[in-house]
Formats: sequence, C-alpha cells, structure tokens
Amino acid sequence: MAVTAIQMAIVVGALGVISFILGVLAETKKPAAGTPIPGKDVVICKYPSSPTVALGSLSFVFLIASTVFGYLSVFYPYRGKSVPQSILFKSMNFTIFFNVSLFSAGMGAMFLLWPTITEQLHRSHNVHRNLETECPTAKTGLLGGGAFVSLDAALLWMVALMLAVNAREDFLDEQKEDHFKGGDDHVITTNI
Repeated sequence: MAVTAIQMAIVVGALGVISFILGVLAETKKPAAGTPIPGKDVVICKYPSSPTVALGSLSFVFLIASTVFGYLSVFYPYRGKSVPQSILFKSMNFTIFFNVSLFSAGMGAMFLLWPTITEQLHRSHNVHRNLETECPTAKTGLLGGGAFVSLDAALLWMVALMLAVNAREDFLDEQKEDHFKGGDDHVITTNI
C-alpha cells in the first residue's frame, strides 16, 4: 500500500499534538521550587518527585519525529513520481512555509530542551555553598511555550505539505501536457 499525502499529514499532526500535550503536562507538573535543607556550610535542595524531565524529553522527541516526518513528507515521491526540489522551491509560498516550519521546529526544540536540561541540572547539582539559595527550578512558562511552538511547527509542516502537493500536481500536469503536445507534433511532422 502506497503512502499518501493525507496519511503523512495525519502522522505529522498526530506527532505534533502528542508533543504539545507532553510539553503542557511537563509545565504543569513542574514544582515551583525545592525545599532548602541547611547543613554545615552548605544548603541541600530537596525537590519533590516530578515527571517534568521525562515529559519534557518525550515532548522534544515527538517534536523531532514530527519535524522529520514533515520534512520527508514534503519531498516524498507520491504515486512513485518524484519531482525535482527546484520545482517545489520555485513556489514562493512553499519556500516561505518550508523555512518558517524549520525555524518553528528549531525554536520549539530550544524552548523544550532549555528548561528540561536546566531542571535536570538543578536536581543533580543540589548541594549549594551559598547559604541564601532558594532552591530554584527551571524558568516557568518555557515548557508550555515550547509545547505551543511545537504544535505550530507541526501545523506549518502540514501547510508546507499542502503547498508541495499543489506544486507537484502543477508540475506533473505541465509535463503531461508537454508530452501530449510533443507527441502530436511528432505525428504531424512524420505525416508530412
């Protein structure tokens, strides 16, 4: 069974929605701060158990999967007919949406990775020599923002796919018309 553009759009959209849901859950499950436990010349931060790091990491993985499928879906040879990339990039709308999709995916990845890595560092480096530390966590709002941007990236990949399909059909129709015109001209010249 051949893969269709609609199936690829559904896969890209589903992966984007999963990334969004995981990112929002990571944001809502993130603790506001840790509990400082004073010791001799140090403060040890104890953080409550939280799935934030795991959920943030999974959200990033699904964003990458959505981006890879989105990128591949744009250039996939549907119905066994490939089209040169230069034909797709002749369309200004496609070029704009393709680049914005890549940029959005990069921004989403940054907004998901930054707080996830920061949260993990806070948890693993929890002994502080500064006795005034307040046991911080990752910045609030970045995971949620990354979740929204990852959903946006998936939707933009779907628009880029739609524009690529339109450009493919136009190119293939022109090829078919040129083939029929060329065939008629050839028949006419051989009869003369």
